Amino acid sequence: MTLNAFDWAIIIVYLIGMIGLSFYLARGQKSDRDYYLGGNKTSPLPIALSTMATQCSTNSLLGAPAFVAFAAGGGLIWLQFELALPLAMIALMAVIFPLLRGMNLISVYAYLENRFDARTRTIVSIFFQFIRAFGTGVTVYGISLVLMLCLNLPFWAAVLMLGGITIVYDVLGGMKAVIWSDVIQIVVLFGAIVAAIIVAVQLAGGIAVVFDQPARLRAVNFSSHGLADGQTFAFWPMLIGGFFLYLSYYGCDQTQAQRELSTRSVADTNRALFLDGMMRFPLVFSYCFLGLCLGAYVLLHPDFVSALPLTAKGEPNYNVAVPIFVLRHFPHGLIGLVMVGLFAAAMSSLDSTLNALSALSMQDIVKRHLKIDLSGRKELIISKLLTVFWGCVCLFFAFFVGGIADTIVESINKIGSLLNGPLLAVFLMGMLTRRINGQGATGGLLVGFGVNLLLWRFAPTISWLWWNVIGFFSAYAMGYLISLAFAKPDSAKLKGTLFQRLPGRTQSRQKRWGPYYITLALYSAGILALLVFLTYG
Repeated sequence: MTLNAFDWAIIIVYLIGMIGLSFYLARGQKSDRDYYLGGNKTSPLPIALSTMATQCSTNSLLGAPAFVAFAAGGGLIWLQFELALPLAMIALMAVIFPLLRGMNLISVYAYLENRFDARTRTIVSIFFQFIRAFGTGVTVYGISLVLMLCLNLPFWAAVLMLGGITIVYDVLGGMKAVIWSDVIQIVVLFGAIVAAIIVAVQLAGGIAVVFDQPARLRAVNFSSHGLADGQTFAFWPMLIGGFFLYLSYYGCDQTQAQRELSTRSVADTNRALFLDGMMRFPLVFSYCFLGLCLGAYVLLHPDFVSALPLTAKGEPNYNVAVPIFVLRHFPHGLIGLVMVGLFAAAMSSLDSTLNALSALSMQDIVKRHLKIDLSGRKELIISKLLTVFWGCVCLFFAFFVGGIADTIVESINKIGSLLNGPLLAVFLMGMLTRRINGQGATGGLLVGFGVNLLLWRFAPTISWLWWNVIGFFSAYAMGYLISLAFAKPDSAKLKGTLFQRLPGRTQSRQKRWGPYYITLALYSAGILALLVFLTYG
């Protein structure tokens, strides 16, 4: 079955609606702070939902169910990753964001200038922009291939349709459009997942049949460690590596941290982090459960696999199993809504990246180094033009990675893990020590990144999740050693840049978050108990 006019009408109305929403939200924009942070007027719940929408990309929506349903030794093992998130939120709420949000930053890397120097800020920001733009181009390539197959479009049309609409509403509405479009998108996306689960359960023969799959119900792997045993998704690398990954991703990655900087206060940032820590697992569980339902469906309908298109290697493309299932079994209209869900997942990942890259270019390069007159209006126009620029760059990459995409699309998560640990190390070098200087911070970043590259090239049996840990400690240790060869930082410059538990009022503020920390820790323990029950119960 293919899309009919009704399905296309639903998709077109949705896309036009996104642009109309951005026009509405653009009212009152006067400065880059309005454009990049929504004027610091957004409440915690939409920020938490927006962050979740960004993380639930099309790759996750399609890749996770395929991993559960078809990967050898897969099952629900991916859910181990979620154990680390609530624990990471505790550290983010207690250590990282009270400092970052308290400084009223737009670029999270401005902290590095306050703590180290302008050179450190510029190097880290440019390094991040390059890695993120390239990775986003590859992601757009992979998503556009899926849209091309599902919507029966030429590749170039899929790229321009996805990228063009996202650029337009991002340019018009800025961070407000990113956040509120993501809120709508997460609702649409979750609805599409629930609808697919209901249909799959019925076609598989009922919920009892779905749970009668011992191999796919395996949700924890305590028997491996991921260090040179070739077991990427063992328990310890997913818990420990995931903890470092989430700390870096939420706290040091501009695409995520920028939303936490958009709140009205430090307290609202902490509330948004807490809500994200509590709400993400049900979402991830829902699309992993969809994979479980698909696995049960395929056992009854083995011909389904032969209906999947083939990859360049001649193997079934399991990543399009969900949309092919929808096209085969959903009525028209509902097909259109599910395809809107695919667009929603794709655009929610792209819009935040474009806004973040624009913010970094504006704050860390244009305003910091170019001596030009910027009135409020000029500032806003340049900010929007930079969003267009980065949108074009990412789409350009998408057209020219085809020759290497088979390798990189499969390894897209590895690209982030090359940088996550070293980037986190740079921030914690600043927050937790007085001795490390700018030379040590930048040198440590490059060494940690280089160590991870060597692991990718020469140690393929080490789980890439461990790179987040190894890269962190390599960067931190080398940063400290390099700093010993240079002068100590000026103690006066360190004021307000270090983490410290102060007496009196500040300490009482920290104590009030204690129940939140305990709740998150217990929630992580509860997730572990559920995974153990699914595996052994």
